[in-house]
Formats: sequence, structure tokens, C-alpha cells
Amino acid sequence: MSKLGFTLFFCSLAALFTQGVLGEFTAEDCWALGFNKATLLCSSCEHLKKYDLEEMREHCFNCCNKDEHEPSVKRYPKATLEVCTCKFGAYPQIQAFVKGDKPSKFPNLTIRYVRGLDPIIKLFDHNGNVQEVLAIERWDTDAVDEFLKTHLEPVTKDDPYYLKTNQI
Repeated sequence: MSKLGFTLFFCSLAALFTQGVLGEFTAEDCWALGFNKATLLCSSCEHLKKYDLEEMREHCFNCCNKDEHEPSVKRYPKATLEVCTCKFGAYPQIQAFVKGDKPSKFPNLTIRYVRGLDPIIKLFDHNGNVQEVLAIERWDTDAVDEFLKTHLEPVTKDDPYYLKTNQI
């Protein structure tokens, strides 16, 4: 290796080390490390820990953008899934959710059969007033399950709804 090549390599390495110590890499440095500085969020760097990539995690934090305040997910104390049994043929994924064991995970979920209705989820406030209505005809069972886990308030043993099962 020529003296010029060695010098350039050493200077690049020193620049990377200095930037790492000082806190932030340039976009080119990040690109060389496999990160896109323009779109990388710091919350993504946390996932590297799961895969034993601690060395990359440090570089990731030097390339990432601080996450904006994550929008807080609004949670509701009660939900109702409404559907017509005559529509189960058209929406087998909703039938699989309703007839399976997944509704039992949500004591604050009510299943209502309404003649002629395409599947919807209604979300209620503490006073029992409808806050949101969502059409779910294109959702699969996992999407319904994930949505309810995210948007329904968890039921605790102290909650009076805990001993009730959902009404089917």
C-alpha cells in the first residue's frame, strides 16, 4: 500500500473515530456503515440489541435522528365488534376472529350480530358514548387482534369488567 493510500486510510479512520467520540457521523459515514442518516430513527437502533449487534448499535445512534414525540395512542375502555352472520361467507377472516378464541382475550369487547351489517368496530368512552367507528371488512384476524391490543385499555383484576366475559 502506498504512503498516500495509507495516509488517506488513517485520516479517514481518525475522522470516523473523532466523529464517533464527538457524537455524530456525516451522511457519507453513515452510508458507508450501512445506515441512511436521512431516514434512520433512533428508536430503530434499539432493535439491534435483540440481534446481539451492540457494535452496530453505537454507530446507529451516531447516525440516527431523534424520534419526534411519538403520538400517544388513544385507548378506549370498551369496544363492540358488530357483524351480520350472513356476511361471514364474504368475510371469513372476521368469522375466524369471532368464532375463534381471540375475543376471550378482550373482556371489554362485545360481539354484536346486526342483520345485514358489514363488520365494524365501535370504540366507546367511559360514559358509553361512541367515539370512533371503523370498517374492518378488509382486516385479517391478526390485524383485528393487534388493533384491539393497541386501542383497548387493559383490563385489570380490580376492574369490574374482569369477571365478565364478552357478550356473544
